[in-house]
Amino acid sequence: MSSILPRSPNRLLALLSDTDYQQLKPHLRPVALSSGQILYEPFERISTVYFPTSSMISLVQILEDGVTIEAGIVGSDGMLGYPVYLTGLQDTKRVIVQIAGEAIALDASILNTVFKQGGALQKLLLRYTQAFIAQISQTAVCNRFHSTEERLARWLLQSQDFAQSSDLRFTQAFLSSMLGVRRASVTVAANALQSAGLIHYNRGHVHILDRESLCHSCCECYGTVRAEYDRLINGSSG
Repeated sequence: MSSILPRSPNRLLALLSDTDYQQLKPHLRPVALSSGQILYEPFERISTVYFPTSSMISLVQILEDGVTIEAGIVGSDGMLGYPVYLTGLQDTKRVIVQIAGEAIALDASILNTVFKQGGALQKLLLRYTQAFIAQISQTAVCNRFHSTEERLARWLLQSQDFAQSSDLRFTQAFLSSMLGVRRASVTVAANALQSAGLIHYNRGHVHILDRESLCHSCCECYGTVRAEYDRLINGSSG
């Protein structure tokens, strides 16, 4: 059996056996992604899939009146473009880069061809899809039932996980768009976390001071999503 090699900072690619990775390797290309860059628009045919390494990317739902809200986040533990291998070829969401950084790009047609061959890559991507659907479902519940302060805490923890840094830069307008609330609500929530000594927030710069307490301040959604990802991707599901 081929060994698993720590060949990529993207977790999905790193989990592939050497044989499966070598099949994709000639087609993988590193790309730099800038903050605010749109990778896909709603109902646009997906021609390229992305495996983030140091970037963080949001899937954003857009309503008819232009209001936006984040439906899911993808970082170095996942990939963008799952409709390709589910034969959908497009999504209903806008996909936008939150945190600038690197990613590994792959032509959608190549991924689809390898996926249809079955094997370890197919199983891994299907498990990841289940984990990502769980994230989207939990986010929908979170957006409906939890306070802006709890949701902001969850969002900051997810961002820290993917950025691997306690220093995060987001404008108030961006946070408002991602959380689907007014800018004033973001200010109130951020000030509450700052007053509790959990973060320092100033002019779009967030510094996480006390991660452990921030975990206690967020809703259960953060832990639920992480546990489901670990269960499926780490192979404990069998």
